Amino acid sequence: MLIRFGVSMPEDLIKKFDFSIKRKGYNTRSEAIRDIIRDYLVEAEWETETENVIGTITIVYNHEVREVANTLTALQHSYHDAIVCTTHVHLDEHNCLEVIIVKGSADQVRIIADKLISTRGVKHGKLVCTTTGMNLA
Repeated sequence: MLIRFGVSMPEDLIKKFDFSIKRKGYNTRSEAIRDIIRDYLVEAEWETETENVIGTITIVYNHEVREVANTLTALQHSYHDAIVCTTHVHLDEHNCLEVIIVKGSADQVRIIADKLISTRGVKHGKLVCTTTGMNLA
């Protein structure tokens, strides 16, 4: 069932919104607003530390830094119950990229991300939080 509701906002704000959603390929404001609301709800899932969530941890590191590969592998093995999948890419002769898919409580996923990202030799890391989709319509 769909519910219609009205929203009041300043004209310049709606013009900027319309321009932005058109560039992104939305056909209607309703489609864009639904996605914005879903994104808000996903963020709320991550605020409750016990909610079951899923995310990706992306790290770029220099594999020549002493023990970095072994440390990252050992960390991933210690959280094997939460790590769903890992993809490893050789960027050049020195740098590697890994994308690690993790699932568990929001608190646990953040802890895993922090440990991996703060590992000596990791040049950049980022946790991207998403949802299992079970709580979204």
